Amino acid sequence: MNDAVQAPFKAPTFQPLYRQIKDLLMERISSGEWSPGTFIPSETALATTYGVSVGTLRKALNELMAENVVVRQQGKGTSVATHDADHALFRFFNICRPDGERSMPVSIVLERRLRKASAAEAAELGIPAGGKVVHIARVRELEGKPAIYEDILVCAERFLGLEKQPEVLPNTLYHLYQQRYGMTVAHADERIVAICANDQQATSLGVAVGTPLLQISRLARDYQGRPVEKRLSMVSTQAHCYSNSI
Repeated sequence: MNDAVQAPFKAPTFQPLYRQIKDLLMERISSGEWSPGTFIPSETALATTYGVSVGTLRKALNELMAENVVVRQQGKGTSVATHDADHALFRFFNICRPDGERSMPVSIVLERRLRKASAAEAAELGIPAGGKVVHIARVRELEGKPAIYEDILVCAERFLGLEKQPEVLPNTLYHLYQQRYGMTVAHADERIVAICANDQQATSLGVAVGTPLLQISRLARDYQGRPVEKRLSMVSTQAHCYSNSI
């Protein structure tokens, strides 16, 4: 009698044809063959290239549109999405007033420097131990009052010179990452915990030390899932809250 424990049977997975086409299109975007702002071939041309129906090709494109990877422009065609300032901001900015009203944040840079990454930071950003990062500390004002304190980290090797240039950082960093460095933030993972304000955060936000803050830890990734940026946002909830639609 054979008492050996058999491994559980794993059924093969089936990938619908339109999903296979979507993956193939995504590979061409991720590789840089079709860069942000580039118009891709027509649906008919792509359907012919991959030997599928226009309906199948369109279904693949519709999923990429839903994921903000491509944009369909009336009368022009389909292009790879770009991070224009407003679109990038409000896609990833989830802070609003309790009534749901959103306002444009104004960013004030407190510090920008090159430094050695901690072991944990290097692991999260996928860089070698002891690698360098560009560290940006800033406050974001909402309706003229400080509401968010942020610590932002990016790999110094991928973002050469960011510790000095441009002299004035734009309000929307993701737009800068794409336009200047060819790094597109496609999606982000966030974790939220409650913390108490430390001395630096309290001073920057104009609250008392120990005031409860909402800490949002975000790891932004590119199309291929590689880390682009690590960000900690400490939010004063006296007049604002976190809001997200799932």
